[in-house]
Amino acid sequence: MILHCAIVDDEPLALELLESYVKKTPFLQLEGKYSSAVQAMKDLPNKLIDLLFLDIQMPELSGLEFSKMVSSHTRIVFTTAFEQYALDGYRVNALDYLLKPISYVEFLEAANKALQWFERGSKTEEIESIFVKSDYKLVQIELKKILYIEGLKDYIKIYTEDNPRPILSLMSMKAMEELLPDSHFMRVHRSYIVQKEKIRMIDRGRIVFGKVYIPVSDSHKTVFQEFLEKRSL
Repeated sequence: MILHCAIVDDEPLALELLESYVKKTPFLQLEGKYSSAVQAMKDLPNKLIDLLFLDIQMPELSGLEFSKMVSSHTRIVFTTAFEQYALDGYRVNALDYLLKPISYVEFLEAANKALQWFERGSKTEEIESIFVKSDYKLVQIELKKILYIEGLKDYIKIYTEDNPRPILSLMSMKAMEELLPDSHFMRVHRSYIVQKEKIRMIDRGRIVFGKVYIPVSDSHKTVFQEFLEKRSL
């Protein structure tokens, strides 16, 4: 598997170093390097990027701010000279966090983590159902029947098209999101994941499933809008 990647860093030496690391990693292919998030923002939407090495502290637009604008398909590895940003990095669901100066060993470990993530994802797309624990039983759910998933603290509710009552399971939204193939499912809110093909109506920016109106949060609006634009006339 080849991962298409990009680098965003306002330090020329760091940009050059990361580029050299990418070029000597067999499963990485560099699709772009940018000296600012603003520059990357203009070009990256036109490319399918699997992995983004993103500096956090940059002028005009920080890496943390920019990370909320990239496609949900893209995995992010933050790079920074300041350790205090680690927690913020993980709050936006970064795949990894590298502290400068970055050695090739550290870089390779993060790249391998991304490779394993995408390999797991490709296998997930081949399956047709999942098992979730509900009421001390394992329940099999066909992926094609899922409408949307709602998060409630430590629990999730899985709504399907053939059952008027949701399936309740002790599971985090993050764990569920990682289990589902992103080719079919999309996180639109910290409390909601929807199946793209099941969306039939959008009313004033909200996704409508029967009498339920699902909001799209500000942090997910860009990705959701991209999805709509690809399918709108």
